[in-house]
Amino acid sequence: MKLQLVDWLIVLASLLICFVPALFFGKRAGKSTSEFFVSGRAVPWWLAGLSMVATTFSSDTPNLVTDIVRRQGVAGNWCWWAFVLTGVATVFFYARMWRRSEVMTDLEFYEIRYSGKAASVVRGFRSVYLGLFFNCVIMASVNLAACKIANVLFGLPRWQTLLMVGMLNVAFAAHSGLWGVLVIDMIQFFIKMTAVIAAAWFAVQHVGGLDVMVQKLSVPMLAPDGKSLIHYLNILPDFTNNWDIAVAVFVMPLAVQWWATWYPGAEPGGGSYIAQRMLASKSEKDALGAVLFFNVAHYVLRPWPWILVGLCSLIVYPQLSDIQKAFPNLDPSLLGHDIAYPAMLKFLPVGFIGLMVGGLIAANSSTILTHLNWGSSYLVHDFYQRFIRTDATEKHYVFVGRLTTVGLFLCSAGTVYLLDTAKDNFDIILQIGAGTGLLYLLRWFWWRITAWCEVVAMISSFGVSIVLLVLKKQFQVEIGTHHALLITIAVTTVCWVLTAFFGPQTERRTLIEFYKKVRPFGPGWKRIREEAGISEQEAAATHENIPLAMLGWSAGCAVIWSALFTVGNFIYGRMAHAGMLLAVFIASAVLLLWVINKLWGKNSNA
Repeated sequence: MKLQLVDWLIVLASLLICFVPALFFGKRAGKSTSEFFVSGRAVPWWLAGLSMVATTFSSDTPNLVTDIVRRQGVAGNWCWWAFVLTGVATVFFYARMWRRSEVMTDLEFYEIRYSGKAASVVRGFRSVYLGLFFNCVIMASVNLAACKIANVLFGLPRWQTLLMVGMLNVAFAAHSGLWGVLVIDMIQFFIKMTAVIAAAWFAVQHVGGLDVMVQKLSVPMLAPDGKSLIHYLNILPDFTNNWDIAVAVFVMPLAVQWWATWYPGAEPGGGSYIAQRMLASKSEKDALGAVLFFNVAHYVLRPWPWILVGLCSLIVYPQLSDIQKAFPNLDPSLLGHDIAYPAMLKFLPVGFIGLMVGGLIAANSSTILTHLNWGSSYLVHDFYQRFIRTDATEKHYVFVGRLTTVGLFLCSAGTVYLLDTAKDNFDIILQIGAGTGLLYLLRWFWWRITAWCEVVAMISSFGVSIVLLVLKKQFQVEIGTHHALLITIAVTTVCWVLTAFFGPQTERRTLIEFYKKVRPFGPGWKRIREEAGISEQEAAATHENIPLAMLGWSAGCAVIWSALFTVGNFIYGRMAHAGMLLAVFIASAVLLLWVINKLWGKNSNA
């Protein structure tokens, strides 16, 4: 694909608009680690929310959704739509407690919640495990998508793509800190959304319009793997003919996956860069407003433009061999269903190609910038400053943070060569985090959970994953993805629950101080509340209400899913279904607003 002069001008304009404003935050970011990693805790809800959305909208996200649609149909997206339950739970149960903790990173939480060497061990281990190893896998997945897109569009080899995105992202992440990341995210979100909507529009026009697309895909089609028939347009999976697929993409995510697995951006109870944005918010209300806005935008505004391109790609490129024929110079090692998205971009006209390239660069940068800053915060604040050099100046830690940013990108660039497709990477991340999610939900509400529970959960989850991988690779024991997930969850949960009852306990003084600072609610802290000398009336002053929070959680999920499927049925031309779902959306939205007003209205002092 060749870009014309106007395309290059649009790409240049997009980059200047996104990145130049971030240059002005370098001096402010260099003042302290608080400014560099949490923006001085002065971020309004709308900026924090937009940044969350932009971060999760990476260059691999359209590829991932296209991969899912081509393999499993629209219904396959339940593997991440189910995380609505996690995200909305964070709004009503966790956002304000995170902000009240006043930690700089979510890993610092361990040493105010737990006591003894175990707390330090967990904090130090997870700072390296998440900040370096896990973070590099995520960034590698994002950059792999960038490599595939660049190879399809321009024929660039992996190393050239990595060099270009590395120079751009490392420079700005190291210079401007979180303030610069937030500003870049805000601008990039609008550029990216404009670009993907344009891509969907021209893809649909290429196949003859929405009516033609719906007509061609309304009947069951043979999946690209040639093994099953798929109703590609169905929002719910086919439980009659494809039970295994229905269990894997719908039953498991809704029944187990959302609470049992740790996945960045959808962590049970909040965590990683979602927690970072909540901690950077200027108030508790801003923290919960940011998370609520993020979940609505994340699940309602973004998916359908990607889904439409994925559906159209089934008509244009039914098999992977069709993509290879259309792009004879494509690197065979990059060929996969996720590459169908960039393959569809060849139908964009002049001008829009430049907009899409600018949007894809923005998508890559918004995610990589966040992960560089987030990972650096773990390695510097939670490892280096905590265990290696405890008495240095703030400027020294900021300098180390900038060096760490460079090192993180280099490590992630090397990891790119170990990965294959976006969907496979998604499954790997889910499997490694399986079984730990319930612990992250309950540690806020049950005093018995200790740092040793977290150690045991991490070790058992990782150990079971390795055993299952060895059985599959070395002994050819075929274990389905959802079966492997259930096995990992069951073993991990049993291990950490037994540790909670029979392992070393957290010191009472630590538990009492944590309760006084964070004020977790519910019966799980009753004993500690009484020992702290706090009455039920004083505890109620935080305006936490479990029944109302449960109602808000249910209403919030109904709002997001009904809005998402209203849009889908409207696109399909199913107006009766769209009308009914719209009525559900309006009713649930009214209920949600009522609950929010009750919990955090004018009379709330939170």
